[in-house]
Amino acid sequence: MGARPVRGGRPGHAGPVLTPSPWWFGPPALHPPADGAPFDLVLLDRDGTLNVRVPDDYVTRPEDLELLPGAAQAVGRLTRAGCRTVLVTNQRGIARGLMDRDALVAVHARLESLLRVEGGRLDAVVVCPHDHGECGCRKPLDGLFREALRRASRADPAGCVMVGDMPSDLEPAGRLGMRTERVAVDRPVGDAVTRLLGPSGH
Repeated sequence: MGARPVRGGRPGHAGPVLTPSPWWFGPPALHPPADGAPFDLVLLDRDGTLNVRVPDDYVTRPEDLELLPGAAQAVGRLTRAGCRTVLVTNQRGIARGLMDRDALVAVHARLESLLRVEGGRLDAVVVCPHDHGECGCRKPLDGLFREALRRASRADPAGCVMVGDMPSDLEPAGRLGMRTERVAVDRPVGDAVTRLLGPSGH
């Protein structure tokens, strides 16, 4: 795909001109997982998986972000197990001009501070800021997942897992050969992590 620039729409703008590439927030290369970690990478969706999804709207301010019950404890368990965790999230509100990059960074700073209360850590965040048809990374396309794999050069897709609440979160991961775990109101992320790590330890 060529580097066709795209801009946010009304009522505001996304800030700098967007290109079709995903936004990466993290070290240029991810360190391998700790010895004994059960997965090369654990990829986590955001809205509806870690935090409350705002119906027909976007989390555009830090104070709008509310963790789902057990989410911080679940990420804490992954961190203590030595896993490398990467947030993979579509944020179309940026392309629509409802927030900009700085606002997104502020929202994720709050998310990370809430996770740290239970010892949880995000090793990186990879974001699709685009609207439909403007990139190769908007889930259910697989660009976010390929970017995470590119940054974790030793990661094998067969040793990675994706946790999300929507089919569009899981389908691209499955196509790449990753394990998938779907969460829902009656199957929260804490239950998914228990299935991944087992009922005891960490």
